[in-house]
Amino acid sequence: MRMHAWGGAMIVAGLLAACSPSSAPATAPAQPVDTTEQKAPVADPSVPVASGNTPAAADVAAVAALNAQFDPARDPVADLATAKVEAQRGGKRIVLDVGGEWCSWCHLMDAFIEGDAEIRSFRDANFVWMKVNYSEDNENAAFLSQFPTIKGYPHLFVLDADGKLLHSQFTGELEADKGQAKGYNRTRFFAFMKDWAPAKAS
Repeated sequence: MRMHAWGGAMIVAGLLAACSPSSAPATAPAQPVDTTEQKAPVADPSVPVASGNTPAAADVAAVAALNAQFDPARDPVADLATAKVEAQRGGKRIVLDVGGEWCSWCHLMDAFIEGDAEIRSFRDANFVWMKVNYSEDNENAAFLSQFPTIKGYPHLFVLDADGKLLHSQFTGELEADKGQAKGYNRTRFFAFMKDWAPAKAS
């Protein structure tokens, strides 16, 4: 009787051993932490982007900021460097929009462009639009001294993708005719943009 009980215990022990895992899984050795300096990707102006936007969100934001407002704190030299990279990448030209937050005609131009989908789309496809502040706070005299004299504000300078001046546009010539609502003449304004768009648009 004792032998039978002892044999049964041995069978149970054997079964339990057979069901348990043969060995614990081996743990991988710890990997060292990468402490090397990580540099942000640099935009490559030689790679065209069909949409006209740069691939990196930071680049898109930087380009959008060029035309956000007339800001006396912005550095037009650095802004132009950004504009040139984007213009070269997208096969565009650069428009320097010189004015200030004090300038009612500057705000009228912004509203005119933003309110006309066709003109806005044409601008975005063919130009990098960059505001340059001119105000009592900052006249940006050193930067603007490289361009022709400005008669009134806003004033537009058209540059090629390398920043070379192509045209100086007095915007009084683009205003609506007397007797019409204060603003810009769509036909003349659009003709100006088409005349100075890069060759791909003509």
